[in-house]
Amino acid sequence: MPGAVPRTSTFALNNETALYTLLLANNGLNAVRDNAALQHGLNTHHGLLTHAAVADAFAFPYTEPLQAL
Repeated sequence: MPGAVPRTSTFALNNETALYTLLLANNGLNAVRDNAALQHGLNTHHGLLTHAAVADAFAFPYTEPLQAL
């Protein structure tokens, strides 16, 4: 779809992600602590792997996002 309607898809993506951008800009890591969707997007923090599927795929230790923060 993005290739067929690049302008419309850009606006759609912006509409869906702008809230998260503002949360991060205004609250920093506290936004991740307070928002489950942002926690799911966290892959690493301070050298800890916080994404279970990636940890499983590479047989690395997994750390819960809130514990890593």
